[in-house]
Amino acid sequence: MIGYVKGTVEGIYDDCLIVENQGIGYRIFTSGKVLADAGTLHQEIKLYTYMYVREDEISLFGFPTKEELDTFKLLISVNGIGPKVALSILSTLSVKDLSLAVMMGDTKAITRANGVGAKGANRLIMELKDKLKYENVLDTADETLSGEVSDSLNGGSNNISDTVMALVSLGYSEFEAMKAIKQVPGADNMETDKLLKESLKKIF
Repeated sequence: MIGYVKGTVEGIYDDCLIVENQGIGYRIFTSGKVLADAGTLHQEIKLYTYMYVREDEISLFGFPTKEELDTFKLLISVNGIGPKVALSILSTLSVKDLSLAVMMGDTKAITRANGVGAKGANRLIMELKDKLKYENVLDTADETLSGEVSDSLNGGSNNISDTVMALVSLGYSEFEAMKAIKQVPGADNMETDKLLKESLKKIF
């Protein structure tokens, strides 16, 4: 099994990269985020890999971090989620955002990924909610949720909870609402009406 491939980018395509290492060009399927960050040809790159083997297919999938690789493995363990759909999810949501969406049961955020319908999103949440711990989301996130937002997830601050409900009634997902609120300084001490206005500014 190939643990990772480190080499130079010799091809950038819609769904994969060609990475050359010691004269061998590896075709590695990867997320849209990695493709966008690949830059120009001949740049060095390191991808942690997963070899997907079926009777009629052997494919290599690559990720910039072990955390993303582990999340990919969790995704393809869900019934009905294949590697291409898992890549689509990771192209739409970061590992942190996906974990938070699972914790919150936010199907709307997950269905933004191509190939994922409401039933698939619900199944994903059901199968992964016990494997993804909220504490780990906070520990590994690039930007952790602020105290007031994490409290609201546990039935805390009423103004935050009310603002989340108001944003949801306007058509936003709970996931989008929480992300917007966490960007508002002093959200916990703000009146609901003002917090709603400030949160909407963060969304737009």
